[in-house]
Amino acid sequence: MSDGMTKQKPLSRGWIFGALGVMAAGFSLLIFMTVMAYKKAPPIPSKITDQAGNILATSREITGGQEVFFKYGLMEHGTLWGHGAYLGPDYTASYLHREAEICRETEAQARFQKPFAALSAEEQNGVSDEVKKSLKENRYDAATGVLAFTAGEAASLKTQEGEWTTYFAKGAPGLPPGYVKHPEEIKALTAYLAWGAWAASANRPGKDYSYTNNWPYEPIAGNGPSTQAYLWSALSLVFLLSGLGLMLFLFGKFNYLGWKGGDGESPGLDSPPAFSLTPSQRASGLYFLVVAALFVLQVFMGGALAHYKIEPNGFYGFNLAQYFPWTLLRTWHLQLAIFWIATSWVGGGLFLAPVIGGKEPRGQKFGVYALLGALAVVVFGSMAGEWLGLDDKLGSLWFWFGHQGSEYIDLGRFWQILLATGLVLWLLLMFRALKPALADRKTKEFATLFMISCAAIVVFYLPAFMWGAKTNFAVIDNWRFWIIHLWVEGFFELFATVLVAVMFTHMGLVSLRSATRVIYLDAILYLAGGLAGTAHHWYFTGEETVAMAIGACFSALEVVPLTLLTLDAWDFIKLQKAPCAECGEPLSHKQKWAIYFLMAVGFWNFVGAGVFGFLINLPIVSYFEMGTTLTPNHGHAAMFGVFGMLALAVSIYALRAMVPDEDWPPIEKYFKISFWGLNIGLALMIVLNLFPAGVAQLYDVVQNGYAHARSLEFTQHGFFHDSEWVRIVGDMTFIIFGALPLALGVVKSVMKRRPAASEELEAGNG
Repeated sequence: MSDGMTKQKPLSRGWIFGALGVMAAGFSLLIFMTVMAYKKAPPIPSKITDQAGNILATSREITGGQEVFFKYGLMEHGTLWGHGAYLGPDYTASYLHREAEICRETEAQARFQKPFAALSAEEQNGVSDEVKKSLKENRYDAATGVLAFTAGEAASLKTQEGEWTTYFAKGAPGLPPGYVKHPEEIKALTAYLAWGAWAASANRPGKDYSYTNNWPYEPIAGNGPSTQAYLWSALSLVFLLSGLGLMLFLFGKFNYLGWKGGDGESPGLDSPPAFSLTPSQRASGLYFLVVAALFVLQVFMGGALAHYKIEPNGFYGFNLAQYFPWTLLRTWHLQLAIFWIATSWVGGGLFLAPVIGGKEPRGQKFGVYALLGALAVVVFGSMAGEWLGLDDKLGSLWFWFGHQGSEYIDLGRFWQILLATGLVLWLLLMFRALKPALADRKTKEFATLFMISCAAIVVFYLPAFMWGAKTNFAVIDNWRFWIIHLWVEGFFELFATVLVAVMFTHMGLVSLRSATRVIYLDAILYLAGGLAGTAHHWYFTGEETVAMAIGACFSALEVVPLTLLTLDAWDFIKLQKAPCAECGEPLSHKQKWAIYFLMAVGFWNFVGAGVFGFLINLPIVSYFEMGTTLTPNHGHAAMFGVFGMLALAVSIYALRAMVPDEDWPPIEKYFKISFWGLNIGLALMIVLNLFPAGVAQLYDVVQNGYAHARSLEFTQHGFFHDSEWVRIVGDMTFIIFGALPLALGVVKSVMKRRPAASEELEAGNG
């Protein structure tokens, strides 16, 4: 590092203690809620009986039904307790709705010997009230493990077994006929859905709400919002306003917070960086080639999925579901998103580590190539396994080599182990490159933070191994969001901040001290709300209301750092215009489009994660909204708009540093077109379809119940369906003017990489 970067006063130890204190408090709450998930999960009865004591289902059938649900990827078709995909129904809500209807018919026949529709209004009200009361009554005996069904519930189980058989036999939306073929599997699946519907309707012992806190909204079954949903929604606003007020006070009082904070520091470098490309840095260029390939593949799959929502059983007349059912394409779409974003960050880390370390470790290039090969095995091996698993070609090995079944954690356990092994290899390569900086007093703290952020990526993937195919779904969903939220939205955010800090110090835009301070600040802000805020995913998934209380309040605090990102975006604008004292040109003129993508990160983080995220995080809103199109509205704006844009910024930054100045102008135009195409395309998807359609669906939930708003009766008609057609404008803009130019720019950049210095030479860093 240059003298200007190292001659700085050390930061106060208060930053370290603050970050450690926040982490300790956050993890204490998170672990507490996880322990509670095990204790308070809806019990799986040893057997379900009718009123005469006849056995209707056993625990083996119920857990076997969960295995069927996972094996065929039905969480990537519909949802369970609101979590999953959105083409199919919410299986528990659909079962509960039909159960209430069948119970009404059974009760009407028992009391009046008439169909329910033939009863007078007064008689119908009496029958309906009795059904609601009976469904809310918990007849599970904890001492014997027996769950007793009423005559109506028993009739529902038998009737719905036939209905679900017909549903899969004729071809469910986006699925080929006979997708779930075996009668014993249908029987087990129906028993599992009956258990899920029971947990959603029957009150917890001693409580006036169900195991899922009265989710879903189903008026004819007696399910409505609990008092706690209203209470903690209101109190979460207190946390939000308090957090925002404190943040504004601190930023007003201390003018050195943020990337452009001024406290007399000199920039990291005196001029734009010039350094010799090391062999491992040049090799890392292939990672960005993989990023482009996986990104384009993922985008085309997304286009096919969007069309499935228009024609659930066709693709412009072609039977796509016969070869690529919705479950498979959605699995690949989500998984490839994680793979290409993670590949970009892994490649970016490998590229930037020698910049900090100042030296190329011997054999580093071989390690970089080996890791890329391992990544290819995981990506394509898991995709092939998922294809075979969903087609029931792997037998009892489906969980290990096929489709594990949990949304976002779909790849089989064997591929998970390989992925974890690859992450450990990456961590080793990062350590080798950073080792010189870790031993240097001047750069030790900055390099240590870089290393810790890398280690966190590895360590916090371990919760993915904490469950099996038969684990209680409430427990599975608890651990699943340790990955989806804590890993991705927590420690990925921290790692991303470190990457940006390294890039800015490398460009000479900020001092090492400022960058280090921002890393601590972001860690404190992100983790203060982000750790305990994980619980906002657990409002209605079988956890007690303590998860709702903690999740609502702390997820509200997550808006605070997201608000700060609007200041980050403005800082990026000012930083890219910072003049060089020697040349008079902007310091960042070589990295214009990398910084533009970082500006987009700030914008989409505030809009997608902040505005759209907070909109659906309030318990009372989430109660009606969860699993509607407002969820993918938030997901697209936050997942691609934040993590995707950041991954592309890292990729473009590294590629620009690899390409000689004279070869860059013809390539730069592709990234310019891509920047506008991706941002405009994403905005059009949201404005033309995802947000307005989500609002319309939310309205229908309130009006007609959750099951109706998720049914084909609603999704294939009216404004909701029309907006799916209109969305094609945004999709095509995204693909033609966004993804394809980006891929061309990456290919041309990789082809124009300048030669690397020998491995024995140090990697200069300014």
